[in-house]
Amino acid sequence: MEFEILYRELTHSTEMIRALLAGIGEEEARIKPDEESWSILEVICHLYDEEREDFREHTDFILHRQHEEWHRIDPQGWVTERKYNQQNFTEMQEKFFSERKRSLEWLKEHAHANWTILYTSPFGSMKAIDMFACWVAHDNLHIRQLVELRRKHIERMTHPIDIQYAGEW
Repeated sequence: MEFEILYRELTHSTEMIRALLAGIGEEEARIKPDEESWSILEVICHLYDEEREDFREHTDFILHRQHEEWHRIDPQGWVTERKYNQQNFTEMQEKFFSERKRSLEWLKEHAHANWTILYTSPFGSMKAIDMFACWVAHDNLHIRQLVELRRKHIERMTHPIDIQYAGEW
């Protein structure tokens, strides 16, 4: 039952991400609200890399390859290392949604896997279903981030119009 719920949620979050990227142009995607924040382009690049190098990979590791060494990831470092904000926004969207489609197909093939299998390391223990739940929660984290970036986009587009009547942000 948990698998079906998480699979459905990952499918829905994919469409939410798609909707939040709609209408954003190449230049707009690069705008960072401040030095510490990510741009929309950086978010989609991050989601693409996490899709390939973290969540699907580590879920497969827990399910099938526990004897292998868990590889390290550096999501924060990748932002500058991989020059996220210099990538092509349209291409990165296509890459992310292509990888997500691959992930959803992979997950469907593993619907009847042993999702309660436990991986234990010196850093702690995690079941495959826990990793899947983290994958869904990670999407939600970045959906919230994209909503905030869209709000900043609306504020820039409508300036100097006062949009406070819309409600407290």
